[in-house]
Amino acid sequence: MEAETAGGIGAMGLLFSLAFIALMIASLWKVFTKAGQPGWASIVPIYNFLVILQIIGKPWWWIIGMIIPFVNFVVFIMLAIELARVFGKGIGYAIGLILLPFVFYPMLAFGDATYRRPMVPALA
Repeated sequence: MEAETAGGIGAMGLLFSLAFIALMIASLWKVFTKAGQPGWASIVPIYNFLVILQIIGKPWWWIIGMIIPFVNFVVFIMLAIELARVFGKGIGYAIGLILLPFVFYPMLAFGDATYRRPMVPALA
């Protein structure tokens, strides 16, 4: 009886995890397409960060900051702030992207936010 209960809990955890992953993939896909980028780029590791950098108008070498321990936290925060900014949102929304991404990325993707091209060139 205990093994059946543990199996049920494990299966529910797996289903919840898969649903969460599907939500985040769909959200990033939609954010990328709103910004005029290919949606499939959101599921390609490392390349998706390069596309995000292009969306927010930052140079490609910022990707180096993502692999340096502790620096990556700062870069991640700056990316969230800039991503919120190019979609017309403020610092409060950026904090939401950082602390509750499973709520704020779907809101950004499926809400009424529109992409505003950054003023600086993406390939600086």
